[in-house]
Amino acid sequence: MVSEALTGTVLQELRRLESGPRGLTDAEATARLAAVGENTPPHPHAPSWAVRWARGLRDPFTAVLLTLGLVSACVASWGTATVILTLVAVGCVLRAAGERRADRALAALRNLLAGTATVLRRTDDTAPPRALEVPLTDLVPGDIVRFGPGDLVPADVRLLRARGLTVRQAALTGESAPVAKAAADPPGPGAQPESHLCFQGSVVVAGSATAVVVATGPRTRFAAAQRAPERREPSAFDRSVHGIARVLVRFMLLTPPLVLMAGAALRGRGLETLPFAVAVAVGLTPEMLPVIVTTCLARGAALLARSHRVVVRRLPALHDLGAIDVLCVDKTGTLTQDRPVLARSLGPDGRDDPEPLHWAATAAWWTLQLAELPTPDALDEALLKTATDTGAEHAGEHGAGYGEERGEQRGGGYGWGCDGGYDGIAALPVGPGRRLATAVLAGPLGRHLLVTKGAPEDVLDRCDLPAAERQRLLGLAAREAAAGQRVLAVATAERAARTRPYTPADERGLTFRGLVTFREELTPGAPESLRTLTGLGITVHILTGDHPGTAAHACRDLGLAPGEVRVAAEGAGSLAGTATAAAGSTTVVARCTPEDKARLVGELRAAGHTVGFLGDGVNDVPALLAADVGLAPRGAVAVARESADVVLAAKDLTAIGHAVTAGRHSSANIASYLRVTLSSNLGNVLAMLAAGLLLPFLPMLPVQVLAQNLCFDAAQLAFALDRPDARALRRPTVLRPPSFLRFITGFGLLNAVADLATFGILALAPHGSGTLADQTVFHSAWFTENLLTQALVMLLLRTGHRGAQGGRPGPVGWAAALLAAVALALPAGPPGTALGMTALPVACHLPLAAVLALYALALTAAKSRHDRRLVRPGVP
Repeated sequence: MVSEALTGTVLQELRRLESGPRGLTDAEATARLAAVGENTPPHPHAPSWAVRWARGLRDPFTAVLLTLGLVSACVASWGTATVILTLVAVGCVLRAAGERRADRALAALRNLLAGTATVLRRTDDTAPPRALEVPLTDLVPGDIVRFGPGDLVPADVRLLRARGLTVRQAALTGESAPVAKAAADPPGPGAQPESHLCFQGSVVVAGSATAVVVATGPRTRFAAAQRAPERREPSAFDRSVHGIARVLVRFMLLTPPLVLMAGAALRGRGLETLPFAVAVAVGLTPEMLPVIVTTCLARGAALLARSHRVVVRRLPALHDLGAIDVLCVDKTGTLTQDRPVLARSLGPDGRDDPEPLHWAATAAWWTLQLAELPTPDALDEALLKTATDTGAEHAGEHGAGYGEERGEQRGGGYGWGCDGGYDGIAALPVGPGRRLATAVLAGPLGRHLLVTKGAPEDVLDRCDLPAAERQRLLGLAAREAAAGQRVLAVATAERAARTRPYTPADERGLTFRGLVTFREELTPGAPESLRTLTGLGITVHILTGDHPGTAAHACRDLGLAPGEVRVAAEGAGSLAGTATAAAGSTTVVARCTPEDKARLVGELRAAGHTVGFLGDGVNDVPALLAADVGLAPRGAVAVARESADVVLAAKDLTAIGHAVTAGRHSSANIASYLRVTLSSNLGNVLAMLAAGLLLPFLPMLPVQVLAQNLCFDAAQLAFALDRPDARALRRPTVLRPPSFLRFITGFGLLNAVADLATFGILALAPHGSGTLADQTVFHSAWFTENLLTQALVMLLLRTGHRGAQGGRPGPVGWAAALLAAVALALPAGPPGTALGMTALPVACHLPLAAVLALYALALTAAKSRHDRRLVRPGVP
């Protein structure tokens, strides 16, 4: 269909589609939907189990394990190779299962974010068209659609009318620069061949348009291209885990050569030590990390969606939610309702005067009509509603007819009495970097009337006024803004009638008419939500395009203390220095452009903060993409929703606090797993390396090392189901590699001391009469002691340790108890015999119990000391 739309005229295209400017009837749309199907691009098939399993091998720890298993097989150490490859296979299967569950959960949540499009539909052939919001999936070829700034083009369309339309179609072409579009018959040779077409997946940057749908679903250009999404900058979670992984992988790769060289130099054992060296390297690997991470994040995202209607569109964003320590918010539409209410209409003398309201409403009406805007913006809507409610100025005969025909379609019921009795000629709407709009009206014979409204500074700059008068009027506008009002200035000018187009250069020599002010209402729940966030240790900054006085007033209404109010154009500077200001203090940066917001967010990230940004407009998109976590309410413009990592499906700002808590919950469990497994594994590895150099035999057989590792890994799966203590949820949870590695090094050394103490007791007090019996008892005792110390570490090093949960052992408590039972029972059973172990003599129990008791006391004391020193957010 798109290729045919390239060659025909507009009338030919409408005739081919059996449609017209008034749109389809409801019956026609229903029949076409049944015939062509829903407007959804073909989703790529879900990866098979084999593909998911193979993708698990890309994890750095899994890849190292696979390499070690293959090395063991090459030297015919079949037992070691079998256990390692089993670990790899089980880990990949568990990860694939978790990813499949996560994908299914996210797919089920997409219905919460179903977008809509503005279409013209009729009840029957004789009924007038009406503008409707319908789901994107219900669009059909022949539908007449309207879209404006911030909208996503809902299907492949042929433009019927367009005004100042530019779109970004990077999803199709890879080019980030906006492309101009115009409603015209196919251009001639040498011109852009597709300038009269817009394609699904494009984003409207500026302007507005009315178009006819020519292709939907799998027949669109986007469905045929199916480009991969742009690669985002690594998230805070990715940066943290990768930093830790790099250090551990290097250590793992160094371990086997060091053990081999030491064995050859001191004991002359050479390659026979290789299986043990490989097993020791495997013992340091957190092979269950991908499984734990996927399970924790998927469970948290599903719970958020069910309980609070918060949709996490990118799973790692849930961790980043828990890590944010700075939240930047746009004010309008998020903290305050984007439905301002008219407050006053003031003349140039500052007294109440209805004339500025009359001119502003007239300009809003004709701008809405002539600029092809799908809906009025918030301030225009308030102007039109007030003009309608007060019956301002009956329209002339032509104007009334125009209003009845078009106001019902697009003006939201503002068709009567809002056009001021004039005929519209042209409109210059608000655009990027432009804070005013002008409507050109047909005035007295041979004259045109320009009506301009917008930011007071911009309008007054275009008025013919003495400098002193301009300063007086700016002061008047500033006083109204300082009182918490949003202010529009209104000016007019007469020009000789002409046929050539009007441009912003014509907005000069205006006559100032007055000011129109609006008050804003807070979004329900916003004050409580922000108090909750500050109570969670999150610093809130407000970045807004509004006047600084308006922003500061709204900040106070929200219960926030505006500690500093800046203006972006005056050099707001970096926010990084104020992000750690006193609790409850909020920095307000006013008059922010989209680039200013993105820059300030980037500065905060560069200073080491994890930053969230909450916005809902097209001007918020750069900041949403620049932040660690972009958040948008469901009512945000389509491009903002698509750019966000987290969508508040019910536009309930109190859900942000729940989302942050859920993120910290998942992050705390992941941190618990890492701190427990790495500190315990590091201690065991150091002890085994030392014992391997001192003993005349291997301190533990390779298969025993791997079996111990397998038991420990299985027990640690319980961390995905754990419930951290409330204390762990009171501050941002960030895995900072330097401090995290210091933690596991300190507690790993403590674990190594306990292991070496066990080694000393067993070496100095051997049991049995022969060397082989001594080795078997030694191996069995150390196997048991290692698993028991690991059970202790699981209980005592959890994030926010709380003992029992509600009087019952939590999942981790039960898992630790089961691990301890395996440690005591396995050596004496048939599995222990197969692994080369035996039941421990009674004489071993008392010294092992003493070592464990002393280790538990030392671990508790070290943990308490660490918690007391924990004064910075983000320390693991």
